[in-house]
Amino acid sequence: MKKRIAVLGATGSIGTSTIDIISRDKENFEVVLLSAHNKVKQLLELKSLFPNAICVHTGEENGKEKLLKAIKETAPDITVNGITGSAGLEPSLASIEAGSNLALANKESIVMAGELVLRKAVEKKVNIIPVDSEHSAIFHLMKMNANLSELILTASGGPFKDLSLQEMENVTVEEALAHPTWKMGPKITIDSASMANKGLEIIEACFLFRVEPEKIKVVIHPQSIVHSMIKLYNGVIYAQLSKPDMRHPIHDALYWPKTMLSTLEQLNFDSLTLEFKKCDPVRFPMLNLAWEAARKKQLYPCAYNAANEEAVSAFLKKKIKFTDISKTTAYVLEGNWTSESMELDSILNADREARIKAVRFIEKI
Repeated sequence: MKKRIAVLGATGSIGTSTIDIISRDKENFEVVLLSAHNKVKQLLELKSLFPNAICVHTGEENGKEKLLKAIKETAPDITVNGITGSAGLEPSLASIEAGSNLALANKESIVMAGELVLRKAVEKKVNIIPVDSEHSAIFHLMKMNANLSELILTASGGPFKDLSLQEMENVTVEEALAHPTWKMGPKITIDSASMANKGLEIIEACFLFRVEPEKIKVVIHPQSIVHSMIKLYNGVIYAQLSKPDMRHPIHDALYWPKTMLSTLEQLNFDSLTLEFKKCDPVRFPMLNLAWEAARKKQLYPCAYNAANEEAVSAFLKKKIKFTDISKTTAYVLEGNWTSESMELDSILNADREARIKAVRFIEKI
């Protein structure tokens, strides 16, 4: 029986990679739902490839409501959520509510509402399968041994891995968008340059793998071949290696729990150099801010995400400096983000309040 697949954010980098995997094996997969925010032409082209799929343009009026309704009606076996940013939270929850396993590339779903998302997944007896290459690696490595001492996330370091904090004051939008390894959308590319993306992954890993922030380390690895590592109590480290191609973790998520032969390019050790070096959180303040938000829990991770999204948007519009992204986030996190409720209404309200606070700070810069 074919797996029925929903691809949310189908025209983005995660979505197009997912479509590529599905197109290689139509005997095992059936696309039942596709969504895109603003690339209508590309969405129509996908409709011609998958004529039985419901297509939702979320950029139009009531687009979000239409998507949530379509998820409920199609009830996919697995939903690949490649939506960018906080907009992915409600579709993640809708997928879980529909009884769909969730192949999650939208890390903001977990950062904003990890406790709620994971609780709903348990209630509905569905699985959350990480699609981020780092968390996908840990997801599979964790099956090997329960004697965990540390999680080690690798970071390419982005385009500014060798710049001082002072030098980063004057970097341009164009320089920040020139990622040396990955081809991604503008928001996540800026997040990679500021290390906010790794900060989001720290918070996400705390929720997904039930570990304390102190057990999560970050190392710079420019080649992006080693995607994550786990360290056991005996000091032994296990690593997952593959080409820097998001289709690898997507392939694993779509076929999970099986491990299937892949036609993607395999790693070749004939000419391979791997470098690692210490990550400096002083030069990349978004890392320490993420560890702080992860330690405080409650709505602090949600506030971290909202502040960063507003600051990145302002930087892309050339309204603020690159280093103002972390300053904005730090300012927002100074607020009180404790709450007795971790339900959706409280989370969305905190998201709105954090954005208002961030925008007001940005206006004063």
